[in-house]
Amino acid sequence: MASKTEKTLVIVESPAKSKTIGKILGNNYIIQASMGHVRDLTSKGLGFDIENDFKPTFEIIPEKKKVVNELNKIAKTVDRIYLASDPDREGEAIAWHVKECLKFPEDKIFRIVFNEITPHAIKEAVANYHQIDMLKVEAQKTRQILDKLVGFKISPILWEKMKNYKLSAGRVQSVALKMICEREDEIEAFVPKEYWSIEALLNKSGVDFTAELSRKIKGAKDEKIELHSEKEVLEVLEKLKGAKYIVSKITPRDTQRKPQPPFITSTLQREASSKLGYGVSKTMQIAQKLYEGIDLGEGSIGLITYMRTDSTRISDDAQQSAKEYILNNFGDDYYPKTPNIYTKKKQNVQDAHEAIRPSYIDKTPESIKKYLTPEQYKLYKLIWERFMASQMTNAKVKNLTVDIEANNYIFKMGSSKFIFDGFTKIYKDEEDVIAQKFPDLKVNDELNFKKLNTEQHFTQPPSRYSEASLVKQLEEYGIGRPSTYAPIITKIQQRNYVEKIDNKSLKPTPLGRAVCKQLVEHFVKIMDYKFTAQMEASLDDIAEDKQNSTKFLNDFWKPFSKTLDDAKQNMTRVDVETDKVCPNCGRKMVVKLSRYGKQFLACSGYPECKTALPMDGTNTQNKIEDEPTDKKCEKCGSEMVIKTGPYGKYYQCLNEKCKKRFSIVESSGVKCPECEAKGRDGELVKRRSRYGSYFWGCSKYPDCSFALWAEPTGEKCPECSSLLVKKFLKKGNKIACSNKNCKYSRPMDEE
Repeated sequence: MASKTEKTLVIVESPAKSKTIGKILGNNYIIQASMGHVRDLTSKGLGFDIENDFKPTFEIIPEKKKVVNELNKIAKTVDRIYLASDPDREGEAIAWHVKECLKFPEDKIFRIVFNEITPHAIKEAVANYHQIDMLKVEAQKTRQILDKLVGFKISPILWEKMKNYKLSAGRVQSVALKMICEREDEIEAFVPKEYWSIEALLNKSGVDFTAELSRKIKGAKDEKIELHSEKEVLEVLEKLKGAKYIVSKITPRDTQRKPQPPFITSTLQREASSKLGYGVSKTMQIAQKLYEGIDLGEGSIGLITYMRTDSTRISDDAQQSAKEYILNNFGDDYYPKTPNIYTKKKQNVQDAHEAIRPSYIDKTPESIKKYLTPEQYKLYKLIWERFMASQMTNAKVKNLTVDIEANNYIFKMGSSKFIFDGFTKIYKDEEDVIAQKFPDLKVNDELNFKKLNTEQHFTQPPSRYSEASLVKQLEEYGIGRPSTYAPIITKIQQRNYVEKIDNKSLKPTPLGRAVCKQLVEHFVKIMDYKFTAQMEASLDDIAEDKQNSTKFLNDFWKPFSKTLDDAKQNMTRVDVETDKVCPNCGRKMVVKLSRYGKQFLACSGYPECKTALPMDGTNTQNKIEDEPTDKKCEKCGSEMVIKTGPYGKYYQCLNEKCKKRFSIVESSGVKCPECEAKGRDGELVKRRSRYGSYFWGCSKYPDCSFALWAEPTGEKCPECSSLLVKKFLKKGNKIACSNKNCKYSRPMDEE
């Protein structure tokens, strides 16, 4: 630990984290946020040299230059520096990148790691500072190189063959897309099968209850009954006419229900989805805030441990705190004779981490509810209750199964009740709901028959993945890691490969299915679940010094480069079929790309049918209806609609006395390079010159006058780092550098 006379700078990732740690360490330390990544692979080419053992070249991210300058300015005033980024491989790499940007003696820069932001954890981390773990850094760099190698090499092939320069292929995201597409194939191929059920409504001592037909007595053995048609049901009903319903067997059975382990990343995401309806990204965003710190009236306090973990391990201190709370609030019966220990099931678990748990057991959800948003409260309550339940005794359940005989048919009924609630006193799952109650019964009791109910059923296809169930599937395959689940699911939706149905189910779009089909056919290994899982395991091995990074990358690149060559030669050009139907001939519409780079719908029957429509499927031959909006007129406050004129869409006020018009700004989604270099947030938007020509200028005009006459793609030139633009020429359309002194260009596929 630094002496009291030394000035120490602690660098963390976020302002929220800096506030919480600053409160703990006090005035002897300067806490500064680096806002995460400060360096990335250079934008020139791939950013690494394949021929030189994949040696990477890193550069400071333009918008982070101001942050780096500020860190170096503060560094001149201190004696030592602690790097306090998150306790995982990505956090280790962030610490290393920050260190490489600092103009400060390396022997005075140290790494501190903690799983929770509490006084004990922070002070212990400061007391046990160490050097950056370069094996973890190497593993993270290898992942970055591997992912860029796959994405940057496959994506251009998709651009060419699918006539869409916006397509991309990620190493792990593509496998997740494959899972969703395969599930959709199963659903479409599913053939429902009919089956029937028969229930008897019975009564004893004034209490009604039901029993379901289960078996038929046939000789010495019972035969399970399966009814597949109404005819079979009627035959059974005929045989049950006038039957007496006699209790033939009662089977009591006592069982114990064990509590679930405390949350890891994937189980938290699943439970938040099923119980709270939160998506994966939303869950992680809320958890991040709970981890970094919430102001409870006395400054910022970290409420949960680090939320990106696959370990169920619990610290001795946390276990002791839970024990004291349970004994004091629930009594001896609710704490087990020996503490519950949850061991890892998989070899690739990072067991240096803990499970997700509350940092302070005494800060119950109700006691701090007023300081939390409703969403923060719900998630914190889920985490707190799950952890406390994991440390409690088993629930004891009395189960009763009753067989009822009627004319050689056996009806079955069951019931359960808690004889000791145990952990369910705090945390209940759906399976903890107790079955129907019925009166005391004895063998040979004759029951009062009321009626038979029959119901037709059909087998159901497998359900589509939700975000949470997809995470579970990825985890079971060993694909991805706690820090990657949310980005994987977000990216496949952002790329329009997958859409969310009913705000829950993930369904592949026609574009997603077309991309997946191409990848599965031509990149078999990349799309193979076992191969992808093995890649993840190899990255873990690099972090543990069990495998060499350079050899791993070379072993991957040699066969992959041959696969790329084969795909360039053999991948056929395909059109993306949509679910929209041609209004003239009834054929499916497909996505096409115009010579000006715009997507539109065209009939798949071309050239017999030459119907073309905008991407939204509206028929341009009909009058274009005004589009309602919630925008108010800036002049008079009246409602506005979107109208379409000869020069495009615009806003117009509905007030007859006003009729004010406002232009609709079309953004390219590309940051202005001049603003980016100066730390501003300008972006390039479509503008019209005084002579009627369109150009792309900065949204911060007149403060920034940067402009391009061609639409930017968002990519940087691999030779000079200027923006690339789309150029439509008689000799052929191309992607070219906007810098007049740079000759870089590449063909852009025409339609």
